[in-house]
Amino acid sequence: MTTKTVNLALQGGGAHGAFTWGVLDRLLDEEKLAFEGLSGTSAGAVNAVLLAHGWLEGGRSGAQRALADFWQSSSQAGTVWSPLPTLPQALVPGGEMIAAASYRAFDALSRTFSPYEFNWFNLNPLRDIVAQCVDFDRLSRHGEMKLFISATNVRSGRVRVFDTEELSLDVVMASACLPFLFKAVEIDGEHFWDGGYMGNPSLFPFFYQCDSRDVLIVHINPMERDEVPMSAPDIMNRINEISFNSSLIAELRSINFVSRMIEEGWLKDSHKDRLRNVLVHSVGADDVLSDLSVATKFDVSWNFLTDLRDRGRQAADDWLSENREAIGVRSTADLANRYLRLPGAPGTPAVDGDRMR
Repeated sequence: MTTKTVNLALQGGGAHGAFTWGVLDRLLDEEKLAFEGLSGTSAGAVNAVLLAHGWLEGGRSGAQRALADFWQSSSQAGTVWSPLPTLPQALVPGGEMIAAASYRAFDALSRTFSPYEFNWFNLNPLRDIVAQCVDFDRLSRHGEMKLFISATNVRSGRVRVFDTEELSLDVVMASACLPFLFKAVEIDGEHFWDGGYMGNPSLFPFFYQCDSRDVLIVHINPMERDEVPMSAPDIMNRINEISFNSSLIAELRSINFVSRMIEEGWLKDSHKDRLRNVLVHSVGADDVLSDLSVATKFDVSWNFLTDLRDRGRQAADDWLSENREAIGVRSTADLANRYLRLPGAPGTPAVDGDRMR
C-alpha cells in the first residue's frame, strides 16, 4: 500500500484531550500514514506540538513517547493542582459525590472571582509541564510538520492562527487559556484567550498551506447529546460544547458548499482549478465521551487518562478499519447530514445528491 498523507485537526477539551492522545497513538502505528499539517486548539494544541516535537526527536515512536510522557507528567502534577480530589472514586464510598462537590465549589469560585483576583501570580502548572516536554526553539526552526495553533484575540474577538515559525510556549498557553482560570496571555502587544471560542480547531490554514486535501478531525466536544442538561454545571458544559463546535461547523458548511459546486458541475471549467475539493474525515466523540460529566475535564488521575487513551485508540482503530482505503479518494464524514442539519428536517430532505460521497 502506498503512503497516504492527511492533515490532523485536533479539538480542545481539558483532560479529555487524553482521548486524542489515544487516537494519535493508534494513528502513529500506521507506517503508511503520514501527517503534513497539524491544527490544534487548547488541549489539541498541546497534543499537536507534542506529536511534532516527538517526531522530530525520534519519528513515530518518538512522537508516541512524547505524548505518553506529557500525559503522565500531567497526572503527577494533578495530585497537587487538580480541583478534583485524588480518590479512587470507584472504590471509595461516595467518591463520585465528593468529586462532584469539589468541582462545584471550584466552579463557583472561578465564576465569582476573576483570575486577576484569586490567581495573582498567574500560576499555571500546564506551562511548566509543556516547557519541559517541548523544545520550541528547535521545533519552530526544524519541525517536519506544519503547525497551526489557534487562539482568540480578546480585543478583536477574532481567531489568530499561529504557524510553525511563530510557535512558542506563550502561543500554546494562549491557545489553552481558560479566561475564568488564567490571565490573558500577551503576545506582541495583543491579549489572547482559549482558541476554542473562535477556532476549535481552525481548518482554513490547511487549504492555503498544505498539499494534502484530506483532513481528519479528532473530536472531543460531543456534537449531539440525547438528554437535556438539568444541573447548572451540565447546562454550562453543554453551552460550551455548542459554542466550541460552532466555528468548526461554520467551516464545514463552507467546505460542503464548495464540494457540491465542484461535484455537481456548478463551476465553469475556467474556475474549477481555483477551488480544492477537500476530503473530510472524523473520529467522533458523541458515543465515546457522552457518559462523562463536565467535572472530568479536570480529572487527571492516571486511571482516568489511560481509560481515555484506550477509548481513543479503539475509536481510531475502528475508523481505520472502516475508512483506511478512502483516504485520498473520498470524504467519509457526512457533512450535510451529520454536521450541518437534522436528517429529514422539513424542507431539507436527506436525498443522495445532498450527501458527501
